[in-house]
Parts: sequence; structure tokens; C-alpha cells
Amino acid sequence: MNEPKEIEILLVEDNQDDLDMTLRALRKANLANHIHVARDGVEALEFIFCEGPHANRKIENGPKVVLLDLKLPKIDGMEVLKRIKSDPRTKIIPVVMMTSSKEQRDVIESYHLGVNSYIVKPVNFEGFATAVQELGMYWLLFNQPPKTGG
Repeated sequence: MNEPKEIEILLVEDNQDDLDMTLRALRKANLANHIHVARDGVEALEFIFCEGPHANRKIENGPKVVLLDLKLPKIDGMEVLKRIKSDPRTKIIPVVMMTSSKEQRDVIESYHLGVNSYIVKPVNFEGFATAVQELGMYWLLFNQPPKTGG
């Protein structure tokens, strides 16, 4: 009985170009080993809360970080953030909003809901790759999360 591999990054992104660019940047930084991709808010919540196709996962084996797009189909990134941060089982998971929105109300609402970081996506690949690499290095290698579970 092999345990499913620990997922280090949950990448929630519906735009294929942004998804490809993010994965390429993570691979370039050697941070692409254990990534799960969700293409909408429903998929993200099913993964986080071990529901639907992810019912075999344990909620304690959550990702080390969630890279979350703001504008998603079905359930938007703000609602996904709200649900993650309002549940005691998942509220310590770091969530980084990665979006093209520079709207101040989106930034403020994200922080009110408990986002750990808010990053506006750079338009060119090099700038984006650098941001994603530094982000991944920080959350996966340097950040010291609290221990979860028993």
C-alpha cells in the first residue's frame, strides 16, 4: 500500500498559458517534484478537503503552500481562500494569491481573509520565473510551518 506522495504545492490556475509558465518556472528552480494542479475553485476545495476524487487523501497531508489565482471558474479564488482559512484543519496552510489584479479592494479583501502573500503576476516570463522561483524557495525551503496532527 503506497501512500500517495506528499503534495508540496497546490497550484490553482485556469489559464493554460499562466499554468505552463508557472510550471516551467518551478521546474527551472527544481521545485516541481510534488505539484497538484486544480483548474477551478471546486477542484481546489475537493483536493484541500479530501472530497470527491480526493477522498482517499488525508487532510493532514495538505500542501505546504497553495498558489491561488483570484479569478477562477465555478468558485473564485477569494471564496477558496475564505474556506481554507476559516477551517481549523486547514487555516495554517500558507496561501499565496497570484493574480493579474492590482485592484486595491482585492488586495485588502485577500489579507482580511488571511492570505499569506499577494503577488501580481509580471507579464514577461523572466520576471515571472524569478518571482515563482523565489516564492517556491521561500515557502518550501525556508518557511518553518507548525507541525500538524498528533
